[in-house]
Order: sequence, then C-alpha cells, then structure tokens
Amino acid sequence: MDIHEYQAKQLLADYGVPIPRGGLAYSPEQAAYRARELGGSRWAVKAQVHSGGRGKAGGIMLCNDEHQVSDAADALLGKRLVTEQTGAAGKLVHRLYVETVVPHQREYYLGFVLDRRLERVVVAASTQGGVEIEELAIEQPDAIIRIDVEPAVGMQAFQARELAFNLGLEPPLLQQAVKTFLGCYDAFRQLDATLLEINPLVVTEDGNLMALDAKMGFDENALFRRPGISELRDKSQEDPRETQANDRGLSYVGLDGQIGCVVNGAGLAMATMDMIKLAGGEPANFLDIGGGATPDRVAKAIRLVLSDDKVQTVLVNVFAGINRCDWVAEGLVQALRKDPPGVPIVVRLSGTNVEEGRQILAESGLDIHRAETLADAADQAVAAWQGNQSNAAAGSAQQ
Repeated sequence: MDIHEYQAKQLLADYGVPIPRGGLAYSPEQAAYRARELGGSRWAVKAQVHSGGRGKAGGIMLCNDEHQVSDAADALLGKRLVTEQTGAAGKLVHRLYVETVVPHQREYYLGFVLDRRLERVVVAASTQGGVEIEELAIEQPDAIIRIDVEPAVGMQAFQARELAFNLGLEPPLLQQAVKTFLGCYDAFRQLDATLLEINPLVVTEDGNLMALDAKMGFDENALFRRPGISELRDKSQEDPRETQANDRGLSYVGLDGQIGCVVNGAGLAMATMDMIKLAGGEPANFLDIGGGATPDRVAKAIRLVLSDDKVQTVLVNVFAGINRCDWVAEGLVQALRKDPPGVPIVVRLSGTNVEEGRQILAESGLDIHRAETLADAADQAVAAWQGNQSNAAAGSAQQ
C-alpha cells in the first residue's frame, strides 16, 4: 500500500526526520490561505498522487506570491497527471500540498527497501539526488552506496556514520545525518514498510539536513496490526479493479491484455499467464481465489473479472488441493446463470473432486468450454479471443 508525500513526511517527522513546513489544500482558496499561514516568499504547490516523476509531468509548481499559488492550485486540481510511472491513464489530482521552498546547496538520494532475496533491509544512497534512481542504477551503478542491515541487531550508529562519510557530509552534519538515517530505519521497521525513499535529501543553505520529498509503501499483509497506517489509504489512487477485489478478500493484479485469469495460487497464476502468452494471447489480469474458496467466493471472482470491459475471454484454471473442484464449479454456474457472460468462458479443473466439478459444468447447460490440460485451456482461450476479434472486425466491415 502506498501513501501520499505529505503523509510520509508526517510519519517521518515523528521519527525525528526534518521536513519543510507545509499544509494540505483541496481548493485554490485553501492553497492561498496555506501560503499565507506558512509565511515566507516562495512556495511549492505539489500534486498529491501515488507516482514519482511529478516534477517532469508538471505536477509541482513553484510560486512567488499568493496569486500564483491560487492559479497553480486551480491548474492542478482535477487534472489527470500522466507520468512515466502512471502510464497513459494517469492519476487524478484531488489534493495538493503547499510547502515552503527551502534554499539548499546539495541534493542526495536516500532509500530503504526490503530485499526479499537477502531477507534484510537494504539502505541505498547517492550524492546524485533529485534524479530517477532507476536510471542512475543503470547508467552509473557505482554512484549508489549500499548497506545491508543485519535484521537481528538493526541499523547501527556506526553504519549511519559510515553512510554519512561515504556521502561526503561535513563533520558538523554528522550528528544530524546519524539521527536522520536511524530515524528513517526505525520508521521503516516499526511501521512494516517495504519502501522508504527520500529524494532529494538536501543540505540547506544554513547547513542543515532536510527531506524535501518522501515516499513510503507498506506491506498490506501487516495492515491488520497498523490501523493508523491503514487509515492513510487513498483508494482513488489505486486500480479500481484491484480495490474492488481487495475489499472482497481477493488477490487481483490488473494487466493490459484481453484474457481474464481466475486461478488458485500465485504460482499457478504465473504458469497460466505464461501459457496464454505462449499460445499468442495477452492476460488481462490474474485473480487468485485462494485456498478453500466457497462457491460464493468463486462467483464474486468471476463477476469481478467480467466487470472489466477489456476482458474478451475468461480462463478459469484451478488445481484443487485445499480447494474443491465441485465448489468452484458451483460458484461458476451460480455467477453465470445470474449474469450471463457476453464473452467465452474456458474452464480447466484438476485435483480434489474433479469429476464432480466437471459433471456440474456438463449438466449446467451453460456454454462453457472445458479443457483437460492447461495447454489445451490456454489454446482454447486464445482461439476464442481471436474468434471474437474476427467477428468484431467482420461486423465493422459490414457496417
């Protein structure tokens, strides 16, 4: 789960990380009021969307008076901001963060990420702040300083000092740097974050460290024990398909293809998508119904996949262990009888109660394509999708 910049800064401030003064605004009038409230002579008006690269996309505007602040807010609110990370669809701007501009001498990058391969937190830093870290990692990998944190003891003060030395920070800044780095680590660990990024971390003109931007992401599986973090969720910034699935206890990942996938288990989902690609198709998603799915749960999953206008064929691939094929079949029949699909449905069942499940499908009287193997199911799904495309093209030509 991602949160907005202003929320991340508020969390980091609680852990002793210095941030500029700022305030939230939902209208041009409120933005101008925030500028007056903050004082100073220069402000940054920042679109609050879950994406990096906002500056390049025009999502951050620098203003020299209250009228410019109001005009900037008017231009940004309601705008669909398109960045390299959002794709063509972009993200709608509903709120702004008005912040005092802090004159600074130098910019650094600081990031904390959970490396699942190493099973520990990795700290990455660079003297080249304000740039996309992904590009820097490709073009100048030696410019990135990396520290692995031993999980049994956590980040130590000597590691924070070593990081400060490697960044070339002067002795008067060492104490601030150690406090900032350890504060970031404590926030990362104690709040169950999976990503914490400050880009840029700057040295101000009066010789202090300050986080000018902040980004945090959290482990959704740990939100049950972090209700305060869970409350920061902004569903308007998420894929509505994924949000709808999460609200129903389903695991859903939206993609750009045309063949919807309903499976049980992430490994089977990956194999299913690979087989669809191998057969010449493109997956539109994968939806994991999980273990022990009831007929009602399966019905919700099918309806959710069919609600996506991009889906032109649905492939259901279930290998039942804890699950039962007859439950899956009952859920399919329940959903398709209530809301007849306008697209082909291909089903491959295997495992527990497979014969009962296949019998339920055969006796349902519904137009369901049944397959014995995953390869056969993928071939049928792609053939049905291609047939739909051909029929649509023929209909357009006749018109």
